[in-house]
Order: sequence, then C-alpha cells, then structure tokens
Amino acid sequence: MTETVGSTATPESGNSAGGEDLSRRDRKRARKAGDSDGKGGRKRDKGPNIFARTALFYRQIITELRKVVWPSRSDLTSYTTVVIVFVLVIMALVYGLDTGFVKLAQIVFG
Repeated sequence: MTETVGSTATPESGNSAGGEDLSRRDRKRARKAGDSDGKGGRKRDKGPNIFARTALFYRQIITELRKVVWPSRSDLTSYTTVVIVFVLVIMALVYGLDTGFVKLAQIVFG
C-alpha cells in the first residue's frame, strides 16, 4: 500500500497533485485583475496621458464647485459672528479655570 504524504488531491476534485490547475479563488482573482481565462498576469489598458488626466481633474473640480450652494453675505456675517463669540466664550472659560487652578495651587502649596 503506497500513499502520497500531504496530498489530498483526487482526479474528481479537478485539482492535480502538481498544482498545475488554479484554485477557484485564484481564477476569481485573475478575472478581477483583467485576465478572462484565469491564468494570471495583469493587462492594463493604456489610459490618457498626464496632461489629459490633469485637465480632466480640473474640469471635474470646476463642475463640483458649481454645485456648491454658497452662503449669502448676511449668512456669512452671522456665521462668522457666532464662531467668534463661541471662541471668546471658550477662551474666557479656559482663562477662568486656569486662574482658579493657579490660586488653588498657591493655597495648597504655599
């Protein structure tokens, strides 16, 4: 009785012991990479040159900027005022806490 150690391949499974056939996962990965027969290798189509890609990129930027809803002048001033007031309140809060902790440290540590 002779057995091959480490080989579980059978003729029915479709995998040979030599590893010549690709597994299902390998074939799927090869198809995803652009190889229809599943034998590996990556085929890349030549795209447009760098100048065409750059021009396309800037055209897309301009198109997206046209979709933006810009605030009116009164909206902008009210948003700016809210932000400045909020920042001043937070600054006052941090200043008050800092001053309080300094006085507390002076009382505790002399």
